[in-house]
Amino acid sequence: MTIAGDRLRLPNGEDLIHVHLLRFAGCPVCTLHVHAFAGRHAEIERAGVRTLLVYPSTRQELARYQPELPFDVVADPERSLFRRMGAESSARALLDPRAWGPSATAIVHAIATATHRRLVAPLRPNGGSLGLPADLLIAPGGEVVASKYGEHAADHWTVDDVIIEAATWRLGTHRPIT
Repeated sequence: MTIAGDRLRLPNGEDLIHVHLLRFAGCPVCTLHVHAFAGRHAEIERAGVRTLLVYPSTRQELARYQPELPFDVVADPERSLFRRMGAESSARALLDPRAWGPSATAIVHAIATATHRRLVAPLRPNGGSLGLPADLLIAPGGEVVASKYGEHAADHWTVDDVIIEAATWRLGTHRPIT
């Protein structure tokens, strides 16, 4: 069920679906990352990919922090989808030096754009602040054809990564993940 109240079927038998498991509602790194995806939404759709964002946050938190996204957004405060899809939490989410630069940039951006609509990240987010992002590309038949499990807070697929993974799968050069 999306935060808009729509029931989703995954797989839906039609679309390649990019399931993007994110850290928490209001995460500065994830927010900046998701807005980059939103800016290229039409390009992602032209590549034949539907994006689904999943957060370990409540519907209320998501409505507050992510109100204007062109994607389906799912609240998973119990982290049940995260566990089923193998996404972890770890101190390395924040301690890995590769996350420091993107985190600093995202925090500066979040502070610079903080308004009543774009709030600064919560100090104690639902689901904790040590979640690791994950990206999965699910074929219309339900098989996971590509995945990336983040090693730190800023370790996501880029829009180009999603488009390349989709094109590779469509060309038949992808091997399903087992």
